[in-house]
Amino acid sequence: MLSADRAQTAMVVGCPCPLLSVEPIRGLLDEKLRITVTNLNPQQEVTLHCLHLSEDKDVWDAFGHYVSDEHGSVTVAKDSSVGGTYTGVEPMALMWSLRPVPGSRKGLRLRKQDVLSPMIFHISVYNGHIAQDFEGLKPLVTIIIERWYIAPGVQRVDVCEKGVEGTLFIPPGPGPFPCVLDMWGGGGGLVEYRAALLASHGFVALALQYMFSEEVKKVNAIYFEVAYQMLQDHPMVIRDRVALLGLSFGGAVALSMAAHSSVIKPLCCVCISCSHVTPVRNSLSEVYEALHRMFYKARVEDDQMIWRDIILPIPTDPAEKVDVGLIRCPFLVIAGDDDQNWATLESAEDMVKITEKAGNRHLLSVLIYPGAGHLIEPPYTPHHRASNFVIEGKNKVIMLWGGQTRLHSYAQEDSWERILDFLYQHLYSAAPQARL
Repeated sequence: MLSADRAQTAMVVGCPCPLLSVEPIRGLLDEKLRITVTNLNPQQEVTLHCLHLSEDKDVWDAFGHYVSDEHGSVTVAKDSSVGGTYTGVEPMALMWSLRPVPGSRKGLRLRKQDVLSPMIFHISVYNGHIAQDFEGLKPLVTIIIERWYIAPGVQRVDVCEKGVEGTLFIPPGPGPFPCVLDMWGGGGGLVEYRAALLASHGFVALALQYMFSEEVKKVNAIYFEVAYQMLQDHPMVIRDRVALLGLSFGGAVALSMAAHSSVIKPLCCVCISCSHVTPVRNSLSEVYEALHRMFYKARVEDDQMIWRDIILPIPTDPAEKVDVGLIRCPFLVIAGDDDQNWATLESAEDMVKITEKAGNRHLLSVLIYPGAGHLIEPPYTPHHRASNFVIEGKNKVIMLWGGQTRLHSYAQEDSWERILDFLYQHLYSAAPQARL
């Protein structure tokens, strides 16, 4: 874990002013912040504001309205916000309730691209309950904090070998370590931040690129098997302690490989917001061709595309699904019951039936989160109910992912803890392990 710097304070020379404390000033993205304001007047109305400039130069902000106690203090972990982008006692809402400022481009999604640099946030205190035009006001005090996906000492290694492309993250220390093969979904591209965060918690992690826009026809089960074997052969990896982790289509890949591959024998699997109705047997292009035949079921409401009906009703023919009854390792399935992109809730229910019939129900753990949508990501990252999405490499739409901000954010926090616990339990040992 990153060591926390001492909290910063501020004071105007010659007269007292509010003192803002934020801990840690520099820390991992999944660390909770401890935010306090002191030296206020009793019952003073103030606004806590968080501002972030993304790598795409878009401005995001969040804010909460507070009233100081009889001692002139506000403690975010125990005091309620009475207004703003969130209300109630919400220790991390200045992070998860971030949204593009009014007037921003449509369909934005906040995602870290360069994990070797921090996300920088300006946290400020304003006098009074402010709801707009922050840029024209002078804050009482501001602190700049850094949030990282990668801990000190984690190595980032580009991978381009045997036709496999991706990025490998290796924890600090002598090793070898357990390993996670990390796969994102149908949006394509190389997404590194979750793998970097996993390495920061003690796992070698490979962020695998497999959704190549021009070469998708060449990607098949062999591609994933080669990537798996490369990890097994890596000197910093414990050969028999490799897990699969996938979100959305990446989860379908994980289920398919765990059930049907004679090469990939993971010690455990984590599958987030996915379905077993899109089995990967031969090339990915075959999967896409099958999905295209069902696209007539897609809906558009309020200019937002909804895909969840595409795979409904869940097929009864076993040939049209991954036979999760063949999986012989523990696997964790995570879904939100407001997923508007994919029928993940119905898929999870069907997987329970299949495993019960096959006699491996004890290997399947299912987490269903009320009010959560499709994009269940690492904790404290903003909820995106809808965002831009590119279909077939060129057509941009606004995709409806679903989810209610507060409940979705709770799901991200809880599921991440459970994912880490699940991986520690099965990749290290049954005994509790100290996290980096």
